[in-house]
Amino acid sequence: MNSTTLKGDGQNIGGQIKETVGDVTGNRSLQGEGVVDQITGNATKAVGAARDAVGPLTDKATTFAKTRPYATAALVGVIGLAVLNTLRGK
Repeated sequence: MNSTTLKGDGQNIGGQIKETVGDVTGNRSLQGEGVVDQITGNATKAVGAARDAVGPLTDKATTFAKTRPYATAALVGVIGLAVLNTLRGK
């Protein structure tokens, strides 16, 4: 869990509190703000989870590139050709 995920959790909880207070007081504006905060918090949480998932992969790729620069260059070249051929429709 990283700081982005924690920030999303906090924003989500704050939104739930705002929505509840808006419900109790009849303040539709505060209730709406709470819903928006919850949606934003969930999106921020998803970004944090994605960072956690991709982080180890980027570390492995960086290590591979440093230890095998020629293999990395060949791999990038092959992927580049594949993308170009795909874009050209072959």
